Amino acid sequence: MLLFGDKKFIQAPFENEEELEGVVAENYEYIFGPNSFYLPKKLIKTSDGTGTIPDGFAVDLAGKKWFIVEAELLKHSVWSHIAPQVSKQIIASQQPESRKLLALLAIEAIKKQPEKFDELDIDKFKLGIVLNEILEKPPLIGMPIDNISDDLADWAKTLRNPVNIWLIKKYVEVGNPNNIIYELPEEYKPLIDTEEDNTIIEGETERKIKTYNISVYDLIQTGLITPGDELIMSYKPRTGEERKEYKATVDEDGNFHVLGEKYSSPSYAALAGLQDAGSDRKTVNGWTSWRTSEGKTLADLRQEYLKLKEKIS
Repeated sequence: MLLFGDKKFIQAPFENEEELEGVVAENYEYIFGPNSFYLPKKLIKTSDGTGTIPDGFAVDLAGKKWFIVEAELLKHSVWSHIAPQVSKQIIASQQPESRKLLALLAIEAIKKQPEKFDELDIDKFKLGIVLNEILEKPPLIGMPIDNISDDLADWAKTLRNPVNIWLIKKYVEVGNPNNIIYELPEEYKPLIDTEEDNTIIEGETERKIKTYNISVYDLIQTGLITPGDELIMSYKPRTGEERKEYKATVDEDGNFHVLGEKYSSPSYAALAGLQDAGSDRKTVNGWTSWRTSEGKTLADLRQEYLKLKEKIS
C-alpha cells in the first residue's frame, strides 16, 4: 500500500498489455537510461521471411548496447508465449535488413533529441559509425513486466543473449480507481540481470557486481569521497544561453545538497540543476555529470572502487 496524505493506493493489475506498453514508451528513460532512445515497434523478419513485431527497441548510447523490448504480463505463459516469441525476435534482429532499419530509426530519434548525443561528446559526423557498432552487437532482451516467476527467472538464465527484467507496478487509489500511480525502477536498475559486468572472487565464492549496485555511500566508505566534498556540474542549454555551473555538497550518508535541497541520488541532484537552467529533460546521468575538483566524474570513481574491490579479493 502507498499512502499520500489521507489517500491510500493499493496494487492493481494492468488492464492489458497495451497499458504496460504505453507506460514503458512514455517513461523509457527511467528504464533504459537517460542517454537512451526508444524506437517504436516495427516488423522484422527471420531469414525465411517469418515476421515478428517486438514491442519496441531501445538504444543506449552511453552503455553502447541495444535492446529488443518486450513488455509482458506474467499471466502469459513463459513457455508457450514469452519464450518462443523472444526467440523469434532474436533471430529476426540478426538479419542485415533489420539492423539497417533500426539504424535509420535511431538516427531519426537522435535528430529529435540531439542533446542526449551532445552530452556524450561524440563527433556528430560519426553518428552512423557509432550506431552501426552498437547494432552489430547481440541485442539484450529488455523486459518490463508486472510480476516475476521462478520459471521466468530460470528461462532468462538459459538465453545466450543477456536479459534485463524490470518490475513495473500499478497502484490505484482506494475509492477512486481512475487515480493511478505507476512504480518504476530506481536508477534504471533491473530486478533480474543476466549480463556480467564485473566478477569479483571472494575465496571460492563468485560475486557479480554491476555498476548500478554501487552507491555514493560505497565511495564514501572506501575514502574515494569525503563527506563535505564539493562536486561540480556544468551545463549549457542548447538555446544559446550561457553555460551554467552547479555545486553540490555530499553528506556522510551519500546525499547531495544542491540549490537548497537534498537529493538521495546524483541523477536527481543533476536533474535539479538542468531544470533550474531551463531544460525540459526528465532524466540525466548524474554519475557522468558530477565531477570532483580534480575533474574526475563519479563514474570514474566508481571504476576505481571496482579496482579496489578486486585487489581486496
